[in-house]
Amino acid sequence: MTRRAVISLIGGAVAVASLLWPFPASAQQAPMPVLGVLGATSAQGYAAQLAAFRQGLREAGVVEGRDAVIEYRWADDQYERLPGLAADLVRRQVAVIATLGGNAASQAAKAATRTIPVVFHGSVDPVEVGFVASLNRPGGNMTGVVTLNMDTGQKRLELIHEVVPGASTIVLLHNPSNAVAEIQSKDLQAAASKLGLNLHILHASSEREFEPAFAALAQLRAGGLVIGTDGFLVSRSQELGALTLRHSIPAIFQYRAFAEAGGLMSYGGSVTDSYRLSGVYTGRILKGEKPAELPVQQATRVELIINLKTAKALGVTVPLPLLGRADEVIE
Repeated sequence: MTRRAVISLIGGAVAVASLLWPFPASAQQAPMPVLGVLGATSAQGYAAQLAAFRQGLREAGVVEGRDAVIEYRWADDQYERLPGLAADLVRRQVAVIATLGGNAASQAAKAATRTIPVVFHGSVDPVEVGFVASLNRPGGNMTGVVTLNMDTGQKRLELIHEVVPGASTIVLLHNPSNAVAEIQSKDLQAAASKLGLNLHILHASSEREFEPAFAALAQLRAGGLVIGTDGFLVSRSQELGALTLRHSIPAIFQYRAFAEAGGLMSYGGSVTDSYRLSGVYTGRILKGEKPAELPVQQATRVELIINLKTAKALGVTVPLPLLGRADEVIE
């Protein structure tokens, strides 16, 4: 056999072998990073927030299924499940944990790990609760987005008082299982005292407690209702809006879904704005940035939505100056 024939034979054998055997491990595609999402509520209840979060991921150049795998852990409004779900994500060795549904999920993530980056979303002071060392330089494994929804609680009370100035009794509905419920209550009690109002507090940590709470409004002769900041309550915005209309109570909550469903007013941070920012930060950390060096972002966009159709149904006259300040009026 000639030398040229031998070379050709060897070359053909190599070509066949390359088709039969897999590429070396070094040439294979690296596995996608895994992002853990820890939610205090449910995917259905937080659909709008989840959509905004994914939008933020895309803005950071991260597409689910193409650039990262997402492991979802939802507590379904049972906050006591959050520590176990957070620990499960840590065992899964995810690259980042992003929290959805308020402060309860963020607290659980903080307790579960000091090494895996955590992007929190909440309405408490992250320095005060120990999430970060400072807003500008978090310094540890946590950073995230802070909304104004806690700070706007007193403003909601003022707004409902502006609409029903003759009412002497206002009710606060909150979720007692939320760690910040006591802070909310104290803040609104102080604000109510300044306005000369009696503030009664009713509890609801499950849907079955809604009807008894709303039935109590009539017994208390409440003139208005403020719904507290909480992931579970937010996930039931549409149901709560319908209940306030059915029970003929002027009420205010934090997100527009409440006003769209029949609630009188909503006043609070924009879902799209704050959760989009959270998604952007999560994507940036997945790409290698460190949470210790990413300043905590503060979502400052606040929306006032007034449902004028509901006002007419309740026999309530919304002052013209207040209508003029609204970002949107539903007619």
